[in-house]
Amino acid sequence: MLRRRAVPVLGFFSGFSASAATFNGLRFLCSSRTHPGTLRRLQNRLVSLLQRHPPSRRVAQQVHCCAVASGCFSSLHLFNTLLRCYSLAGSPREAFLLCKQFRSSDGFSATPFDSFTFTFLLNTCAALGSAVPGAQLHGLSMKSGFESHVYVQTALVYMYGSCGFLVEAHQVFVVMPEKNSVSWNVLITGFAKWGQPDFACSLLENMPAPTVVSWTAVIDGYAQMNRFNEAFGLFRRMVGDDAVGPSEITIFAIIPAVSNLGDVRICQSVHCYGEKRGFNASDIQVMNSLIDSYAKCGCALSAWKVFSGIPIEQRNLVSWTSIISALAMHGKGKEALENFERMKRCGLKPNRVTFLSILNACSHGGLVEEGLRFFEKMGADYGVKPDVKHYGSLIDLLGRSGRLEEAEKVASEVPPEIANDVIWRTLLGACGFHGDILKAERATEKILEIERGYGGDYVLMSNIFAGAGRFQDAEKLRKLIDQRCTSKVPGHSLL
Repeated sequence: MLRRRAVPVLGFFSGFSASAATFNGLRFLCSSRTHPGTLRRLQNRLVSLLQRHPPSRRVAQQVHCCAVASGCFSSLHLFNTLLRCYSLAGSPREAFLLCKQFRSSDGFSATPFDSFTFTFLLNTCAALGSAVPGAQLHGLSMKSGFESHVYVQTALVYMYGSCGFLVEAHQVFVVMPEKNSVSWNVLITGFAKWGQPDFACSLLENMPAPTVVSWTAVIDGYAQMNRFNEAFGLFRRMVGDDAVGPSEITIFAIIPAVSNLGDVRICQSVHCYGEKRGFNASDIQVMNSLIDSYAKCGCALSAWKVFSGIPIEQRNLVSWTSIISALAMHGKGKEALENFERMKRCGLKPNRVTFLSILNACSHGGLVEEGLRFFEKMGADYGVKPDVKHYGSLIDLLGRSGRLEEAEKVASEVPPEIANDVIWRTLLGACGFHGDILKAERATEKILEIERGYGGDYVLMSNIFAGAGRFQDAEKLRKLIDQRCTSKVPGHSLL
């Protein structure tokens, strides 16, 4: 029986791997029976293929199968490269299965992990949010003598921080004999991510040379915790720091804080800084965020100017949705609908967020029939299934116009799996505005079936009764607030 020679097989595979027919080359090689002496060269070819090709789950699986079929399964170098490919391709579960299979294979069970193996596996644990296997790898890394290795220890800090085990992350960081900027960044990011921006800020103060990553992580941490003044104050310090300046990601992180501060002057200052640094023109995400920020700060004209400054070919669905939402926010319903039609002419398909903005535009603009038509089009023409926010917006639309019977019908037709108290509370508010006591009572009953602990519902219904002259019923509801230990958050002004 004729036997395939090693050199032609490897040469044939090399030709395939350098071309677009990668998978055909792999299939040919897997069907070949190569000489044991060629395994090392074959392993190198497989590693080369993984390194040249962009990270892909399909490529990793093909090389994985080829390694098993050709007997290259005991190569630590190939294993690490496969592990990296699976991790970067967004397939952490396959990476764990690969590790389990390699450890149980002949010839590999006795092969120790190296620093690359531990780093890739710990990053995989972080991607999955699995601290238990990560802790096991921690113990194995110490047993293998990597307790002082900066890359392995940094990966441990990242794993614990990503999984929310901040005490363990800090403990590993403290005992590290050598710390680099990446070590500091992953620890600061972990604390900022899990709601401890103050401690993250203290770490930032003690960091020998803070980087844009560490600054941005703390700014974003404050913004996520609704501490917008602290976020903007830190941003101003960063702008004044000669060693490091904000990046596009920093601008993107601070804009939500600016929106919630509601001061158009702050929004303008961030906008001007972005223009000066050239971030706005290069990052469509920054421009989209500025549209939303100007709208929330009460300046629809500036939002429109930002949108108009984006070239038509660069405008994406988020850009159009942002300007539609901005116009809706300021009661410009007809202009919002006109831009919706312009968006469609550009070939973009609206999603559920776009439709929610359109329904809000119709609600605030008094465009009842248009709103009903758009609600029907969602599912019929675009295949978008309405969620509870769309139903709530439609009820608000009908309630504002006094069409309470239709609003009540819509509320009762909301699928039970998504129905909540907000649906009926929206109807209750509309009934109170128009003085429809019977519907208000039915809406209140529905609300109390879902939630009894919010005193605002009792107060609203009590006010409706008082407005209709039913003072005894109003007094009964007020007493129920005390009997059921419910509470109402006092109203306050930010001005």
